[in-house]
Amino acid sequence: MLAVININGVAVKNVIDILKERSFIEAMTSDELHSLANNPMKVYCGFDPSGDSLHLGNMVPIMGLAWFLRYGHTPVALIGGATGMIGDPSGKSSERQLLDEETIRRNSAGISEDLKKILTKQNSSVKPLFVNNYDWFKEFSFIDFLRDVGKYFRVGQMIAKDSVKSRLQSEEGMSFTEFSYQLLQGYDFYHLSKEYNVALQMGGSDQWGNITAGTEFIRKTSGKAAYGLTFPLLIKSDGQKFGKSEKGAIWLSKDKVSPYEFYQYLVRTNDADVIKLMRLLTFMDMDEVRHYESMMQKSDYVANTAQKKLAEEITKIVHGDEGFDVAIKVTKTAAPGSSGTLDAETLETLGKDMPSYAISLDELISAPVVDVLVRTGLQSSKGEAKKLLRNGGVYINNDKISDEKALIDESHLIDSRLLLIAVGKKNKMLIRILDKKDLLENKQDTKMSP
Repeated sequence: MLAVININGVAVKNVIDILKERSFIEAMTSDELHSLANNPMKVYCGFDPSGDSLHLGNMVPIMGLAWFLRYGHTPVALIGGATGMIGDPSGKSSERQLLDEETIRRNSAGISEDLKKILTKQNSSVKPLFVNNYDWFKEFSFIDFLRDVGKYFRVGQMIAKDSVKSRLQSEEGMSFTEFSYQLLQGYDFYHLSKEYNVALQMGGSDQWGNITAGTEFIRKTSGKAAYGLTFPLLIKSDGQKFGKSEKGAIWLSKDKVSPYEFYQYLVRTNDADVIKLMRLLTFMDMDEVRHYESMMQKSDYVANTAQKKLAEEITKIVHGDEGFDVAIKVTKTAAPGSSGTLDAETLETLGKDMPSYAISLDELISAPVVDVLVRTGLQSSKGEAKKLLRNGGVYINNDKISDEKALIDESHLIDSRLLLIAVGKKNKMLIRILDKKDLLENKQDTKMSP
């Protein structure tokens, strides 16, 4: 039975109960956190700018902040402009490559945009806070830090932390730079407690040592109670990290991964992972989640139904309704044989998620489709290409081509520069017409044989 509490005169459920029901909480420093959440509180989670965008694997901490926001609490998203210069050793088998200040600033701006586009559009009267720890560390001298912060930490306790112990026992060991990271994160919590009255820090299960370092530092220096909460790391059923594809991370920035690519990655989620991801990465009501779980066990279940719902919910959270609409439009119009109309914008979106081939207009127009299939690598030989055409397995801009003597003509070009060739349902190639500048730079002989 979920407890109902009062926040700003409105009856809502206790967010800790909500998170427990969704299997979101792995550990808490104290059960007192449940009663503390009966009143508005501030909670923070940190994000180090190791890249210029967050990725799908970062969605668990973001959703944690979003759930607190939805239930009347103030989330504080901390950008690690200072700690990012050090690199968190937690969960790492070797030392991170140190980034320069310009890269840190650029990355901080990028992940700040990712956080804001998700947290600021939640339906809540409470406004999230965004802070950067570089703002309070930039004037902190090394001597002052050792005197005012370092004296409260005991080396024995620091070494006993799992994130440190495993590295110390490794062949590479751990540098003093990385060893000091938990002091910096501990001071972050202290600063936010002092300046913003933040009472709770959240993080992945690998952050437990850093979080408790902060709660202890606050207790020793101010006597205030501070709390920690960890959530499970997002691991797929096959043991791999969630949010990674063959091409790399599934970024939250649409400039790095299009809404279509983002949606398609989620549609391909393994059956064994769908329900867990619905619990952790969506705002779906748990009754609805259980409904999909039950559906998947039935003999008449239509494959990928739950995946499509999962992909819709997460894509809307990250890219909004507009991004989801684009993903669906591209998905439908890119299907071979689709009645949807392809346009240049759709093809450019598709081009981010498939191979492309550049060629001059003169070389392409009047070229046999058979030759194009071989030249682009979609078929290994002209014989195989002709056989495929006869069997109806070739599509140009979603229109089936079955004539083995068919030629490419200008009517096939979209926006006079793009053409989509598909072999079956999965193998696609975007053909791009080289412009004059590209032709001047392209010194290779790309003349197509007759």
